This record gives sequence, structure tokens and C-alpha cells, in this order.
Amino acid sequence: MDKKISIMIFDDHSLVAEMWSELINSDGRFVVLAICNDTTDASIDLVKVKRPDVVIMDINIPPITGIDATKLVKKVSPGTKVIGVSMHNQPSFAKRMLKNGASGYVTKSSNKAEMFEAILSAMNGKVYVCKEIQENLSKQILVDDEGSDLSKLSEREIDVLKLIKEGLSSKEIAAKLFLSYRTIEVHRSNILKKLNLKNTASLLKLIHNSSLDI
Repeated sequence: MDKKISIMIFDDHSLVAEMWSELINSDGRFVVLAICNDTTDASIDLVKVKRPDVVIMDINIPPITGIDATKLVKKVSPGTKVIGVSMHNQPSFAKRMLKNGASGYVTKSSNKAEMFEAILSAMNGKVYVCKEIQENLSKQILVDDEGSDLSKLSEREIDVLKLIKEGLSSKEIAAKLFLSYRTIEVHRSNILKKLNLKNTASLLKLIHNSSLDI
């Protein structure tokens, strides 16, 4: 019998991590060695000890984001392949993960088949990006609007941008994200600067009239 592909899961949502673990272990090709709910030194050290073939990494996991933790995983276990997982379907996050050494990226909308395909592709030395990201990347390539490069924005700024698109005010966004009104205003200002836009009106025109999928 061929050796099973060993996997570690990094996700701060225990239920999500356990569900992924059950799905992966249900396939005879894989075995989950451990689940980590954070990216502390202890969790990264566990990767060094267990040397899994693959790490499935939630990009929003604390205290160090999965994007940055990918570098740490590759440093302590160079042979381990990392697959990023996120609720964000923006290609910019996938690009950051791949730049930091990841071998794949899937969204939480992806199905089991895509996750398994990502694992197998990584083990074969290939890079896998889920269909949802590929489709959004194609849309972005077609956009010529000034300031359409969302890769400049942070994850939190993307969250704020989505809520602006939904028509929420800064006060409403602050309440929804459990942040101060001033913090949201700073985020809005930074978004305009990074996207080289003059005002909120031009921002709204971009996110509503372009084919960009936020």
C-alpha cells in the first residue's frame, strides 16, 4: 500500500478544521496528523517536528496571518507544501500566498474535489488555484479602470470596501467590524490613496460600474 499523504490543518475555527479533517481522513490517500488553531511558535514548531507533506493554511488565522506563516512553515520544513484557504475570493490574496511559497489556494466556497485536487497537484510539484479565483482573475484582466489594482489593499481594507459597496456608512461599517469610526475613516482614506482615487464618488464608480468582482 502506498504511503498516505500526511496533512496538518491550520484554522482558528475549530468546527471548520474538524470538518476538513473528517473529509480528508475519509479518503484513503490522506491522513491528518494534527490541527492547529493558531500560528504561535508552538504550532510552527509542531510542523518542524511532524514534517507533514502538506499544510492547509487559513490565511486569516491569528496571531500571524496565514500569508506570513507560510514563510515560517517553509523555513522550518522546506519540503512541506502549503495550500492557502480563505473566505476571500480576491486573486490578490492568492498571489500573496504563492509569492510566500504556497503551492495552492482555494476559497471556502470550494468543494472537496477541489481541495483534493489542490493537495495532489502540490504533491506533484504543481501550483493549483481554484476555479473561483481563476474566474475573478480573468475579470480583473479585462478591467482597465484606473485604480482597479486591489492587490495593494490589505485584507481589512478589502472587508471595508465590500461593505462600502453594500452601501453602509462608516458608522455602520465600524459597528459591523467592531472597530472605531475613526479607524474606518483611516481605512477609507488609505483605500483612496492606494487605488489613486480622488474621492469616495470615484471609488463608488469603480466598484459599481467596473466588472471587478469584490
